[in-house]
Parts: sequence; structure tokens; C-alpha cells
Amino acid sequence: MNKPKVKPNSPFFSSGPCAKNPDWDISNLDISALARSHRAKEPKAMIEKSINLTAELLEIPDDYRVAIVPASDTGAFELAMWTLLGYCGVDILAWESFGKGWVGDITKELKLKDIRIFEAEYGELPDLKLIDFNRDVVFTLNGTTSGVRVPNLNWIDSQRKGLTLCDATSGIFAQLIDWSKLDVTTFSWQKVLGGEAQHGMIIFSPRAIERLNIYNPSWPIPKLFRLKKSGTVDEQIFKGSTINTPSLLCVADYINALEWVDRIGGLRALVDRADRNSEVISEWVKETPWIKFLAKDKDTRSNTSVCLEFCNFDEVSGDQVDVTLFAKKIASLLESENVAYDISSYRDAPPGLRIWCGSTIEETDIALLIPWIEWAYLMTINSLKN
Repeated sequence: MNKPKVKPNSPFFSSGPCAKNPDWDISNLDISALARSHRAKEPKAMIEKSINLTAELLEIPDDYRVAIVPASDTGAFELAMWTLLGYCGVDILAWESFGKGWVGDITKELKLKDIRIFEAEYGELPDLKLIDFNRDVVFTLNGTTSGVRVPNLNWIDSQRKGLTLCDATSGIFAQLIDWSKLDVTTFSWQKVLGGEAQHGMIIFSPRAIERLNIYNPSWPIPKLFRLKKSGTVDEQIFKGSTINTPSLLCVADYINALEWVDRIGGLRALVDRADRNSEVISEWVKETPWIKFLAKDKDTRSNTSVCLEFCNFDEVSGDQVDVTLFAKKIASLLESENVAYDISSYRDAPPGLRIWCGSTIEETDIALLIPWIEWAYLMTINSLKN
């Protein structure tokens, strides 16, 4: 196979930080708030604007609360766990790296005793029918490192007594969400919207706000996680008064991304873009015998973080293939050609490729990437034979 002649217009297929939106230009950012206090009137209004735009574009119910918090999605989700868990028993679902990290936090750091852990291997989901909604439930919406997502939220009991805590960072803005099923939802700007890192977003249902007001954990709460003032939730947190100093440049970049979403048609346009991107890969996989999805069930395949495995290595005569090395060579070759950056599978996941198909990626770039993967595969096969 000859080397393809046309490269993707953008080589940025990383699963986080992710590609900027197609209209992005640094000169379009409103930097008027830089070098000012984040508590001054205009900068605070800018922060509040980002919160309000988030709620509007995600179609979040009016009685839910949205806030910017420190330390990306990790900080947002840890804030939720440190301030809400321990009130009742906890069921934890884990089927990829980040979900398993939350298991570690709950068992080794918070040291909760009344827990049940439901784990699955990469490529699969735990049995959702086993979850007890009289307890709090911790889960990820979309497995960034496995390419496996929950197919919907229908499995969550509308009459639940516990809270649902959802790490949604690589799914939100690319998948439709029934907000009535979620009590705490977290995400970060650098995933589906391609914003800058560092800051997290957290969304509370009225039930979660009630829990915050009535429950005080037995452990110390770090300052970066404190949402209360005089014993109750500080409503100013949801109006632009952040816990710590945010980067106003990052806020400006986030607003720029949100305004792009509004221009192209809102949430459903984003979902459609991600669906079409992932479908290009799906059609290719159907026709290609040496590649397969890591996600074993079609209904659970992510439309953003698409994880692939290599198979049918009998083309390599006589030698046992080191699949990890094989996959890394392909990713390295594509990077050296400035075709695709950062598409190796996550370090803890099975070896393969991980291609971000979120809404800021152009469908044409996915289509142009595929012949290059085929070329790199054949080049790597030939190098092993020789």
C-alpha cells in the first residue's frame, strides 16, 4: 500500500486534552478580565456567564445548581465523594481506569465500610440490574480509557433513596442525559468541548443540595472542597464566586467553546457530530479483519473515546507478536508523519488505539485518518516480518 497523500486537516485526536473546536482562534478570546481580581464585578460576571451558558446548553433543570470547582473533573468528583458519601451505603461501578480510581478513593482514603463494588473487565459493563438504589451509587457515564459507556440511564430508579454520583467528563456534551436520574454530575472543559484544563464543573440536583445541607462527614473536609458557609450551602458558589482563584484565560476559552456550541445548533448538534464521527470508524471496523472495538457490546460503545484492539496476527509469519509494542509503533509512526497525535491506548488498558471522536473533531478528518492507520499497520507488519 502506498503512503496516503492527503492528511487530516488537524492531527489532534487525543482523548484529553482534546481538540479545539474548528472555529477556534486565540485572537477570538475575550481577555478583558486578565490581570483583574476574579471577585471584581466584570470578571465575576464572566464566570457567572460561563455557568449560565453551561446550564442553558446542557438543558439542565432550573432547580439544579452548577458550579466551577478546582482541579478538573478529578477535583470535582472528589469534592462530591468527600462531602456526600458516608451518609448511607455505597454501590460503586468500575469498568475502566478512572472508575477503578474512585474505588480506591472510597476504600483506601475515605475508608468507608458499607460498600459494594461491581467491577468488569475492559470492554464490558458490570451487571446494572444488581444495583441497590436505596444506597448511593458511584459510576462513570462514559469510560474514557475503555470506550465503554452506559447505554442510557433507564437502569436508574426514579424513586431512589440514595444519590447517584456520575463522572460524566468524556460523555457530557456528546450524549443526551436524563437529568432526573442524576444527583451529582461532574465534568471538565478539556474533554468534549476542547477547553483548557485545570477547572472542573459540578452539577447538583435538589436532592444532592439537601444532602449537603443536612450531612456533615466525620472526616476533615479540605478547603478546596468546602461548599458550605455558616452550616449551609453557599449559594454564591453557583453565581460565580469560586472556591479558589480560577484562570480567567481558561474561563474565556471555555466561553468561546460554549458560544461555538450555540452557533452550530446546541447540544443535539454536538451529539450528532460525535455520532457521525464514531460511525465512520464503525463502518471501517466492519470491513477490516485485523481491527475490532474494545467494547464488546455495540450498545455500550462510546461515541467519543473510541478504543480499538488489533487482532488476527497470523499475517506475521513465525513470530509471536508483542501487541503492546506493535500498537505503540503504529501510533508513533502516525505521530512522526504529523497525521495523528496521542492515539495510543491508555496505559492501563489493553494495547491498541484510542481515537477521540468528540464533537470538536471533523468527520472528514476521521475519514482521512483511516487510510493512514491502514498504511501504518502494513508498514509495521512488514517491519516485523523483516
